[in-house]
Amino acid sequence: MIRYILVVGILLPQSLAHPGFFTSIGQMTDLIHTEKDLVTSLKDYIKAEEDKLEQIKKWAEKLDRLTSTATKDPEGFVGHPVNAFKLMKRLNTEWSELENLVLKDMSDGFISNLTIQRQYFPNDEDQVGAAKALLRLQDTYNLDTDTISKGDLPDPEHQRANGNLKYFEYIMAKEKDANKSSSDDQSDQKTTLKKKGAAVDYLPERQKYEMLCRGEGIKMTPRRQKKLFCRYHDGNRNPKFILAPAKQEDEWDKPRIIRFHDIISDAEIEIVKDLAKPRLRRATISNPITGDLETVHYRISKSAWLSGYENPVVSRINMRIQDLTGLDVSTAEELQVANYGVGGQYEPHFDFARKDEPDAFKELGTGNRIATWLFYMSDVLAGGATVFPEVGASVWPKKGTAVFWYNLFASGEGDYSTRHAACPVLVGNKWVSNKWLHERGQEFRRPCTLSELE
Repeated sequence: MIRYILVVGILLPQSLAHPGFFTSIGQMTDLIHTEKDLVTSLKDYIKAEEDKLEQIKKWAEKLDRLTSTATKDPEGFVGHPVNAFKLMKRLNTEWSELENLVLKDMSDGFISNLTIQRQYFPNDEDQVGAAKALLRLQDTYNLDTDTISKGDLPDPEHQRANGNLKYFEYIMAKEKDANKSSSDDQSDQKTTLKKKGAAVDYLPERQKYEMLCRGEGIKMTPRRQKKLFCRYHDGNRNPKFILAPAKQEDEWDKPRIIRFHDIISDAEIEIVKDLAKPRLRRATISNPITGDLETVHYRISKSAWLSGYENPVVSRINMRIQDLTGLDVSTAEELQVANYGVGGQYEPHFDFARKDEPDAFKELGTGNRIATWLFYMSDVLAGGATVFPEVGASVWPKKGTAVFWYNLFASGEGDYSTRHAACPVLVGNKWVSNKWLHERGQEFRRPCTLSELE
């Protein structure tokens, strides 16, 4: 019966395993506690086996002494009536007890725990997804195989992985062979740079994106840099910010990207994360042809949506965005919370709907996405920047800050320079939350920074 249960436990995981562990570092931490629990259970099993062997050892030592004495003079030994009785008793009953002790299965508790926990193990999709993440990190950050296999990343607490070199080489070679044809097609479309110092603007988007992720993007001219400022912002004399104005920093000029410092507290961040964690699901995109939501390889994260009415902290955050931008949040989408996975990323995309997607937000009935507000809810040890390949801007995560930009011009036309991406997380855990503000409700409002709409 026990063996039957074990077989069932081995067969169940594929259907019950939690899907997409590799797409969320936050949920992946649960696996650490699961493995710790299994190790404790394994130690208990080892202790039980050791106790059992100790009992068997005592039996063996006792019987060894008796048989050693008896074999010296067998007739004399059994000639004593007590010895004869004990010999009959041992062979008739005590050896059966020893047999039962030897056959006793001490693994029941461990196997039962393993069977229960196994249904929550990662599956083949998670393992392949994590392997592809290593390839993505290698390509994006120009890491060699040896560096990856040794765990030689900017993290002082990395685990040793020296024995994985051949495995990673095999995985990477296999993956690259599988993608060779598609890579060749893409390479044919790329512009060949004949001069080493050619302008970054002439690079294909993929190369610009990866360069920006590495911090090798376009450097602003001193003349442009002089136009970027830090300031205190009171939200057009909003009473909430007159005595304690928000701290603003210009990150980029065109499109204008503004960072707000110390705009969300650690306590608020933890509440938002706690609300989101149970709801995190694999992030999807809307298929521009079918309109269906689907998962894609270029968006590796999990997300959840939080409404203002369900928690006062979420409501307060929404009103803070409204007060600082001057834009109505009643027609905005719910607060989206995202946690990135192993090598988590979201490749270049637009937040607004283009002309060939007239029905993108039709169901909402609130028009296009006029602006984006993005909270950084964690620091990231390496990688994870928000980059704008069209203009060469890189915005790096900093816990407690937020960045804001307009997706549309005052005419309602989309600003294609706002095409952006979330770079792969090289080391660390990236949490963000964002608010997409829509056109409806803004007709008679005065944005706090009108120059951004010009």
